[in-house]
Amino acid sequence: MKRFISDTLLKWKDSRDRKPVIIEGIRQCGKTWVLKNFGEAEFKDIAYFNFEYDDRLQKIFEGDLNVSRIIKDLGIIRNKSIQPGTTILILDEIQICPRAITSLKYFCENLSELHVAAAGSLLGVVMAQMGKNVSFPVGKVQMLKMYPLNFPEFLLAKDEELLYEYLNNLSPDEGVSTVFTGKMEEAYREYLITGGMPEVVRSWINDRDTGIVEMIQTGILDNYEKDFVKYASVSEFPKLSLIWSSIPAQLAKDNQKFIFSHVKQGLRARDLEDSLLWLISAGLIYKVEKIERPYIPVTTYGDSTFFKIYLSDVGLLRRMSKFPADVVFDTTSLTADMRGILTENFVLTELIANNFQRPFFWKSGGIAEVDYIIQEGVDVIPIEVKSARRTRSRSLAEYRKKYSPRIAIRTSLRDIAKYSDEYGEVLEIPLYLIWRLKAYL
Repeated sequence: MKRFISDTLLKWKDSRDRKPVIIEGIRQCGKTWVLKNFGEAEFKDIAYFNFEYDDRLQKIFEGDLNVSRIIKDLGIIRNKSIQPGTTILILDEIQICPRAITSLKYFCENLSELHVAAAGSLLGVVMAQMGKNVSFPVGKVQMLKMYPLNFPEFLLAKDEELLYEYLNNLSPDEGVSTVFTGKMEEAYREYLITGGMPEVVRSWINDRDTGIVEMIQTGILDNYEKDFVKYASVSEFPKLSLIWSSIPAQLAKDNQKFIFSHVKQGLRARDLEDSLLWLISAGLIYKVEKIERPYIPVTTYGDSTFFKIYLSDVGLLRRMSKFPADVVFDTTSLTADMRGILTENFVLTELIANNFQRPFFWKSGGIAEVDYIIQEGVDVIPIEVKSARRTRSRSLAEYRKKYSPRIAIRTSLRDIAKYSDEYGEVLEIPLYLIWRLKAYL
């Protein structure tokens, strides 16, 4: 599968100021495959080590952090020396060995000619728990975030390269040809069913069997809960599980606000805040805070006590919610709420994968609410999300009358369009093109 992060790794390989790189992302999003595939394509030799599978590795990092000794010992383990310039050293599941994370500082300072790449999940959690004898190598590593496949990567995985190139090269004023809109809506529907976890996507492409897809998704969700046991304290585990399992119900409420007491009766914010932060640090969930005044910089106006929680993958949210794949594009009122939630989650993950600052949402009393607010340069941009073709939006109209943003975005299944009035410009973008938002802006 083509992953866009590979292009970043290629620039890293050839950089004169190269530092060790750490790819951080949720478990099973494709980090190991990307590094191995990159190594095979760009290096004569791959020295791959996985801390989860080989207990001997941690012992190598328990003593001094002399990098010459470390690569010598690693070479003995694999029965082949590690040669700077021709070998890429891959340290997988590095979160299991905090001392190995610290050693990256010394690889940067004393052996910069060796290409060192690490991968880890739950790094945010591990870094918060690092003891006094270990430290994170601030300024000595390049951090890369990796996510499940986003929608354009999903198209490429489906061997729709020509279609991807067509969409990627559309001019800002050019609509999608009606020849392709049906195909795009079908691909978008498939993505809401599968999400972007590589194993799920591969299964769907090979078999197109929702039963197998959901079995794999269930397995991934189960593995995340096993990580709660592995990486959280005994006292934290039950609270993590309670918050995790409450997410679909929290999103299904009328205002979607996350309410701590709804996790379990009798529990308050102070009982659960640390566990919620654990899930956010692990990258499993995203927190979207409310703002009432969309001023610059928007980050200073967020209300940390009023927020919504979404999942890192829309397919996993669908599975966790037990929302049948057959009704993802159902148009009846019975499914409208969940379809709206999945659409919001999809848009959020596309924004994050395309390097927008973490969005907020706007709410004004009980009258109006705009799904996302992003800041791009000097513009604060409202984004209204609609799951189908109906795009009438009292909330966005209210926001525009109040703040007159230079540009506002509405995303739905309608084609590209724009219009202007005394309150600014509105750009309509199909959901399946929201990944091109930076280009349109």
